[in-house]
Amino acid sequence: MIIYRYIILEIAKPQLLICTILAVIYASFSSAAYLADAAQGLLSGATVINMTLLKTLIGLEALLPTALYLAIVIGLGRMYNDSEMTALYATGFSEFQVLKSALPLVILTAILVGVFSIYLRPWAYQTVYKLEAQALAELDINKLEAGRFYKLGQTEGVLFAEHISREYSRLDGVFFRDHSNGHARVIRAEEAYLSTTASGAIPVMIFINGKAYNLDHKGHEDLEMTFKKLTFYINDFADASVNYKRKAEPVGKLMESQNWGDIAEYQWRLSMPLVTIILGLLAIPLSRSRPRQGRFAKIAVAILVFALYYNLISVAKTWVDQGRIPEFPGIWVAHIIPALLLVFLVMQPYMQYRFKRKTATAS
Repeated sequence: MIIYRYIILEIAKPQLLICTILAVIYASFSSAAYLADAAQGLLSGATVINMTLLKTLIGLEALLPTALYLAIVIGLGRMYNDSEMTALYATGFSEFQVLKSALPLVILTAILVGVFSIYLRPWAYQTVYKLEAQALAELDINKLEAGRFYKLGQTEGVLFAEHISREYSRLDGVFFRDHSNGHARVIRAEEAYLSTTASGAIPVMIFINGKAYNLDHKGHEDLEMTFKKLTFYINDFADASVNYKRKAEPVGKLMESQNWGDIAEYQWRLSMPLVTIILGLLAIPLSRSRPRQGRFAKIAVAILVFALYYNLISVAKTWVDQGRIPEFPGIWVAHIIPALLLVFLVMQPYMQYRFKRKTATAS
């Protein structure tokens, strides 16, 4: 039990450090786009902070398995480098027992990943979408600059104005483009301004004197109209302009869906705990090194295996999304090669031992 606890600590300490570093880096990259929107007046400071934290929470789904994988390679690599593993093996401690000692930490991490992937991830995405819709509803025209294209949040909406009358909070020479539900909407107006409905509850954008085009991608239902006044509901735009928000859907709804994209999202969420277990166990044989070879000797190989595994999963998810492979085996086919590699690496020392023993007996 002392040896088991020692091995777990040698993995857990670098895992915590690596996860923290990766989370900070991920948060920094996530906040970059939001800070740009905040500088343009599209987001408030509080919204930027909240959305960055939510994005980091979403990212933990992938950061936790990555941290575990690297921590095992580095932690056990140090033990190989300092000849501690050699001493353990000399006392009869086998690599199977190393797997057994690391298994509780691997399973615990897989459970956490499952909670993040199945429950917290859709909640976080739903909250992000709500914050983006709220930011659109609270858009301040006076903070915009003339002659610049503004992408409205994570939607497909783009707004442009040749001139901004700050005294009257109006946009002059307005171009607006939106894409949703297989249609592209283009509005060209002399001016536009923000207002609310009669009840004051729903924010709207009013376009004055212009033309609107509704373009069907299939080319069957194109529509052109000239207007003097056109009312555009911001909340409806925010909800419709983002493609079907399957990332924010609960897992129960995805499970009942027959849509290929929903099936791919559902299988992705369920597969993340399995990814964590396979990566955690793969890291143990990949950390093998000779004494004084260096604790980072196998990092390059480990990173290559990690990248190939994640690419396999991403490709399988894309194929399921496109309907190119059936629902079963679906995304699960991507786990076959890593699982076979794990079995081969674990059995490799025993196969080498048996081969040497047969050779010695034959001679």
